[in-house]
Amino acid sequence: MVARVATVAFQGIDAVPVDVQVHMTVGQPGIMIVGLPDKAVGESRERVRAALGASGLAMPGKRVTVNLAPADLPKEGSHFDLPIALALMIAIGAIPGDALDGLLALGELALDGTITPVSGVLPAAMAATAVARGLVCPADCGAEAAWASPDLTIVAGRSLIQLANHFKGTQVIARPLPRVREDDPDTADLKDVRGQETAKRALEVAAAGGHSMLLVGPPGAGKSMLASRLPSILPPLAPRELLTVSMIASVAGQLVDGRLSNRRPFRAPHHSASMAALVGGGLRARPGEVSLAHHGVLFLDELPEFTPQVLDALRQPLETGEVVVARANHHVRYPARVQLIAAMNPCRCGYAGEPGHQCSKGRRCAADYQARISGPLLDRMDIRLEVPAVTPADLTLPTAREGSAEVGRRVARAREIQIARFEKLGLPDVRTNAEMPTGLIDTATAAEESALKLLREAAELYRLTARGFHRVLKVARTIADLDVAERVGRLHIAEALSYRGAHTTPGGGI
Repeated sequence: MVARVATVAFQGIDAVPVDVQVHMTVGQPGIMIVGLPDKAVGESRERVRAALGASGLAMPGKRVTVNLAPADLPKEGSHFDLPIALALMIAIGAIPGDALDGLLALGELALDGTITPVSGVLPAAMAATAVARGLVCPADCGAEAAWASPDLTIVAGRSLIQLANHFKGTQVIARPLPRVREDDPDTADLKDVRGQETAKRALEVAAAGGHSMLLVGPPGAGKSMLASRLPSILPPLAPRELLTVSMIASVAGQLVDGRLSNRRPFRAPHHSASMAALVGGGLRARPGEVSLAHHGVLFLDELPEFTPQVLDALRQPLETGEVVVARANHHVRYPARVQLIAAMNPCRCGYAGEPGHQCSKGRRCAADYQARISGPLLDRMDIRLEVPAVTPADLTLPTAREGSAEVGRRVARAREIQIARFEKLGLPDVRTNAEMPTGLIDTATAAEESALKLLREAAELYRLTARGFHRVLKVARTIADLDVAERVGRLHIAEALSYRGAHTTPGGGI
């Protein structure tokens, strides 16, 4: 007799069905696991043996073969412990043979028989919902699984004994309820920023259209302060976005207590981050910072201090909205639709161009520092803004009347206009102007002839690339949406060009 329990393996955020098959036969006692298991799966035989013994179930004196089918799919992670143990319990008659029919199972076992949390429960629950199955998972992950569907059957147990009693009908495990993460109220408000009115306006435009942004200025000008306040003016995640973002966090093991939040992610990795940490990869092809920031903000402070190869690895995700991690025998895809915000000093000493300051190396100081950023990556920045130093007079200004709440309402209104426009054009998955396909730019922008004439002249003067030309149009469309204007006018183009001036073209430096 072969006992079977269904589980999943993860490829990116996709959960692929796996059939756990257990067969016992006469022979030397022991457990053999086959089906391309990694080291964590191979070690599960010792955890399963100890957990069953702690639960009062002796392993039979037979040879046990555990097959993880399909055999050509790599199996990674400790979540195979629970389905292997349940299949063994069926094989020895500890639970009814049909107890796991119509259920998926995943979870890690402690040596005392308790079931400990694992990553990827939310994608597994979504996969179970798609095939009309229920889910068996650790109790600490039950709230996470409950978000998949209100109709999903969830058995969230704390130990093997508790699960055995539930399946034998002597104990009932209540279905867990979804939990919401209580975020701290925003303490970072745009009202805290004194002066820098141009930068605050550019931040509003970037938030409204989901545009990438580069802030260049001396130390203490407020670049990081401005970037940290971007989440306070962004609209909350839509339900579909919330599930996708949470699935990525679940696979990465970053959902605390199974609680979900509709706040957009804000990731700020240190400039020493490796390529695998930023774009994903590693031994088990985990999502990187760019994927953990999906539908949110990726903030790269001190941009030139990042390794050039790491920065250039961002170019493809910024264009396609996904990361592909390739391996010799398989590859995984992670969503990576992010709003990139970067900040940098104009040179290594930080004060190039400031009145009364002379760089020790002259112009080479700024040129060498800025050369660490490639032209193709710079060309993908929709908004490039010089942030001047804050003067004492700016610091004594009264608190601004408009804060994040007022600006956030305008941003939300502009995004609603964009969503309605793209739904009318048959693109419900496109939600911001930054994501606008190139083929629809002319139709969506509806620019006036005088505006296009100004843009053509500026493109020749500033040597804009084709990508730069289109990105100016996208930014101008966002500015028009903030003004609730049907067509892009000359003033909208002029403001968009001011965020991509002659001093910020790939040919003319930053």
